[in-house]
Amino acid sequence: MESYGRHPATHEYPHPFIHQVKMTRAQRIRGIVLGSILFPIRVTLAALLFLIMWPIARLRMAGLSEEERSRPVEGWRRWLLHPIILSLSRATFFALGFFWVKVKGRMADLKEAPVLVVAPHSSFLDMLVLCPTQLATVVSRSENNSLPVIGALLEFNQSVLVSRKDRESRKKAVAQVTERLTSDGHWPQMLMFPEGTTTNGSALIKFKPGAFLAGVPVQPVLLRYPNKLDAVRWTYKGTTWVEALWHTTSQFYTNMTIEFLPVYNPSQEEKNDPNLYADNVQKLMAKALGVPATDYVMEGRVPVSKLGGLSIPLDSPARETLSLLHRNGLGAHKVEAALHRMMDRCQSAAQASVRASAEELASILGLTDRQTAVTICGLYSKDDTVDLRQIYLSVAAVSGFVSFKSLLYAGFTLFDKEARGSLSAEELSGLMGALLGFPQHNTAELYAQASNQGQLTKEHLLQALMTHPTYQRVVNEHMQPDEVCSQMTNGKAVNNNGNMRQRISKEPQ
Repeated sequence: MESYGRHPATHEYPHPFIHQVKMTRAQRIRGIVLGSILFPIRVTLAALLFLIMWPIARLRMAGLSEEERSRPVEGWRRWLLHPIILSLSRATFFALGFFWVKVKGRMADLKEAPVLVVAPHSSFLDMLVLCPTQLATVVSRSENNSLPVIGALLEFNQSVLVSRKDRESRKKAVAQVTERLTSDGHWPQMLMFPEGTTTNGSALIKFKPGAFLAGVPVQPVLLRYPNKLDAVRWTYKGTTWVEALWHTTSQFYTNMTIEFLPVYNPSQEEKNDPNLYADNVQKLMAKALGVPATDYVMEGRVPVSKLGGLSIPLDSPARETLSLLHRNGLGAHKVEAALHRMMDRCQSAAQASVRASAEELASILGLTDRQTAVTICGLYSKDDTVDLRQIYLSVAAVSGFVSFKSLLYAGFTLFDKEARGSLSAEELSGLMGALLGFPQHNTAELYAQASNQGQLTKEHLLQALMTHPTYQRVVNEHMQPDEVCSQMTNGKAVNNNGNMRQRISKEPQ
């Protein structure tokens, strides 16, 4: 089996979760003129076609019992209604300006590949791929089932519905998908977007293992939009779906190319390890697209990179916090003093009092603008309060005011709730989450590396972070001062990476 390179998440590689439509002045003027005419016409036509599809889609399941709904639809409900919905679906995309769809390669039949894996996932408009794949069944969020028309089409498609917030729902969806993919042709082909979210297409993010759990052959499918204006995509930040729809319908037409790659037959090792299977297919598809294969994922609606089980936010809350403080006139001395006040509060507070409101945070930081404190709170917490240990440790880690060893030991003490001199697995998750500014739920690998006979001391943890190649990278690439930090500290920052060993050997134990 050929091996393809996988790029780790570093600043060398593009950020796939940000997209802005770049237009010249002439393109903007043309878009306004054409959009004011084409947008209302095309959206109205698409809406009318959706309304026509609604009752037809509902008719397919009308009168069927729960048991009958759990089996593939057959008879007139398939041979009559399926072609009608397929034709109306293609007509809807035609109305939106997708006049031609270029198809390359050969689509595998059900026996060859029970599942089609499609990437990159750029937009809701990617669903046009369902037309040349004969409305293959999909996996969708259960919340979509309550949407007008969309819910009816998902029911028509006999989609697998999953709630990402409900563990039982996820387990049930995995069982359903596995059952369908191993049904020996009883169920139709499935189509899945293994990235699980939309990106700008500059890199492939880490594939989720769902499509690969059954260990059956898959057919990789590539999507491209070869247009002068990259208007289709919408992402975590930047262009919204409404703007993407406006820009797309404002063009005379939009090109789309669908390429079916050869079927990928997994090795026995890949069948036994769905994550390895997913990674290898990702690398193959990335090579075919000419883009990097990265460890980026969307976790809790935040883009992160995965490294040694740790989740590292691509947009560092600590660096954003320092930038906000810098813009609010806080120089190096004031930030350093604020960090000292924050540490004093953490050391003197009871465990329940390490959390602070935005007002308290503004006072600790010396901010006159309360909104800045609210923004900083929002970087770290979805609640009205924030854990001061997270702000202190993550900001201090990238500010360069404190050596890494001193910072790690201070953080160790803050999370050693019972003063045992050893952290539990849960406490290690809290400490690493505070240092990186993002919750960590998969620190078992680090715990195993750093603990000795069930004891994780600060010396053992420091040794693991200092000598293990993976965790060295975490420290060196994600906990070092950047340009903004250097400006704030006026060259005072401690070097946390290259000279870390040298500094540690010189510091007192």
